[in-house]
Amino acid sequence: MNPVFPLSIAQVSDMHLFADENEQLLGMPTTLSFQATIRRLKKLRSELDLLLLTGDLSGDGSLESYEMLQNLLRPLEISTYWLPGNHDNAIAMEQILNLRLVSRRKSFERGGWHFILLDSTVPECVHGHLSAKILHWLDFQLSMGDNKPTLLALHHPPFKVDSKWLDSSTLQNSQDLFAIVDRHPQVKLVLFGHIHQEFHCQRHSVDYLGTPSTCIQFAPSSSKFSLDQKSPGFRLLRLYSNGTWESSVERVPFSYKLDLAATGY
Repeated sequence: MNPVFPLSIAQVSDMHLFADENEQLLGMPTTLSFQATIRRLKKLRSELDLLLLTGDLSGDGSLESYEMLQNLLRPLEISTYWLPGNHDNAIAMEQILNLRLVSRRKSFERGGWHFILLDSTVPECVHGHLSAKILHWLDFQLSMGDNKPTLLALHHPPFKVDSKWLDSSTLQNSQDLFAIVDRHPQVKLVLFGHIHQEFHCQRHSVDYLGTPSTCIQFAPSSSKFSLDQKSPGFRLLRLYSNGTWESSVERVPFSYKLDLAATGY
């Protein structure tokens, strides 16, 4: 790929769609907010090469929610890859999200980059953990590659984000992930969702990026559950074949009334 023309991707996360398209999450009509996101992505269609969906695509794990997602994505006509979050049903995802341009592949190459998607979910738990099997597979994928710049993605952040209530549900074995990443310098970026807010930190020259949700936003640096008034959003990335990259977060104008009295999630 010509390094002058980067691979352009959108990371879209935490849509929390429901079987009932009228259902709300803490006052947020998640179907409508995702439709607003789709409209913005459609305007960017000519600039985008692929979509990366980083978990909690559903809010109830229903077949109907994934069928709705598949239908909403279809008009975009953009190659789409996904991974599960703690609210998802991986079996239903495998069944539904594998039609046309929506792929269930977890290791692929595009634009001179290697993409590896990891399942960090633990059944019936909110926190994340990478199993020994997944860690072994990750190490194998990185060892067998040809040192192309590599992007990893998972749902749970491998770092605490300075929010006491959220930090209890991050990836629980981050050091196991770091041990593998440290052995493979081709890893340039790690993307995640779950925290419903923008986040960026760097560790050993690897950048770790969290993206906002397409529905409710969590207030940064909050000790207790707290919602932010910021609009829904997603992340845009431009990946160059020489391993460099650019990124920005785009907010989607969408009006709604938050349930600020909510005390749990």
